[in-house]
Amino acid sequence: MAAGKGLRMRPLTLHTPKPLLDLQGRPILAWSLMSLRGIVDRLLVVVSYLKAQIEAFMARQTLFGDYALVEQLPMPLGTGHALRCCQAHLKSDDFLVVNGDDLYAQTALQQLARQKWGVLAMHRDDFEHYGVIQRSQEGHFLGIDEKPPAGRFRPPVACNTGAYKLTAQVFDYTLKPSRRGEYEISDDVSRAARHRHVDVVDSPFWLPIGAPAALDAAQSVDIRRWIPERGL
Repeated sequence: MAAGKGLRMRPLTLHTPKPLLDLQGRPILAWSLMSLRGIVDRLLVVVSYLKAQIEAFMARQTLFGDYALVEQLPMPLGTGHALRCCQAHLKSDDFLVVNGDDLYAQTALQQLARQKWGVLAMHRDDFEHYGVIQRSQEGHFLGIDEKPPAGRFRPPVACNTGAYKLTAQVFDYTLKPSRRGEYEISDDVSRAARHRHVDVVDSPFWLPIGAPAALDAAQSVDIRRWIPERGL
């Protein structure tokens, strides 16, 4: 998913889409592609804002020959809407969904891909900024508590990283707008958990990049420990 305007990243995103901002000498999106190499066979990149730049990048990269750009029309209306824009372009019954501006450990994505339905989680102390994953006593996914107030949980807490393993049955669910007025994949998965088993896969690494300070801090993170670097 690479369609957002990156408003929290302004002014860096005034002329560059956030997935193409430089991170340790490569666009953020390049790291994302390297993390998926060998796990998925085909790539769909959801675009909207400054889509021509992402189209040009994808034409240059050599990691994925089988890919398609999917424009989020009429405008980006949330992650659930982005997923539904991809429905007609899918060639497989099962697929991964990841944010184009977040980075994940390749080993965790490999484990996530082995699940029928799954959510990738990471334990964090600052859980109030994210969606906290609620689990059964057996460790199965029950739902997501979005941005709960400080003090509700004892940190560290498993948080939703925005990476999912889904099947085409997700399109059977009717999405409703969230409190933000957007359509959210997390709502899809929470509804699915009422009827089917959803696994929670814990990741040792997740690098969300939402603001300029986060991008600056990411420049010194040992990304190559978690994502094997390969030529583009």
